Amino acid sequence: MTERAWRNWYLVPYGIWLVLFVVAPIVFLVYESFLDLDGHWTLSNYKAVLTPIYLKMMAYSFWYAFLITLVSVLIGYPTAYWLTKTRHKQLWLLLLILPMWVNLLLKVYAFLGLLGTYGLANALLQTLGIGARQLLFTDFSFVFVSVYIFIPFMVLPIFNALEELPPSLVDAARDLGASAWTTFRRVVFPLTLSGVKAGCQAVFIPSLSLFMITRLVAGNRVITLGTAIEQHFLVTQNWGMGATIAVVLMIAMAVIVGLTGSGRKEGSR
Repeated sequence: MTERAWRNWYLVPYGIWLVLFVVAPIVFLVYESFLDLDGHWTLSNYKAVLTPIYLKMMAYSFWYAFLITLVSVLIGYPTAYWLTKTRHKQLWLLLLILPMWVNLLLKVYAFLGLLGTYGLANALLQTLGIGARQLLFTDFSFVFVSVYIFIPFMVLPIFNALEELPPSLVDAARDLGASAWTTFRRVVFPLTLSGVKAGCQAVFIPSLSLFMITRLVAGNRVITLGTAIEQHFLVTQNWGMGATIAVVLMIAMAVIVGLTGSGRKEGSR
């Protein structure tokens, strides 16, 4: 047997895993999206998605995902840039990645204690003379916790893009009289835009389908498509409607990946 044939055999386990855990669930969701509560074929689920209540929910989902991504970029880019200039960058990267090893549910419950009425945040506010505030179950707490959870996914690709940037290009810009801001705006940022796009994909797409953080931290004050999917599958038992929202969400995610991916390819040419 040739070496190429052996390589093809090595792909078999991956192909089986892909079919069972990626293709099959997607096919199941698409199939369920055409069924009503009685198991009959219908298009009413897709018509219901176009009603004002779901369109408003979709707008809220995109708005909060955009907000989380924007804050992550504003924090993540300076952080990644600073990491490239430190002496012990590998240590700082390890400290950045460590929270990712902790279960998501445990991190969310930790914030319930920190932001609660008798938590550390309110204790600090009282010490400063500001007084206790309602921090939990607000839009602020939802965005804050979401950014904390997703920030490593923004920092890492930007850090890699900055590390791959040839220092000679920056030196050349400075030698030609460009200021630090002009060098960043005309040289550094355009050449690291691929890392920003990758980070935005890694943050924006999962932010669209958040449901556990909306439940525990936002107290259902923030209603997103992820929350609606959870409600339909676990509470109302309307699997057809839940599957329909999931299919619409997957299509939106695929469009976002296609747009940002094509832009990155054009930028790399």
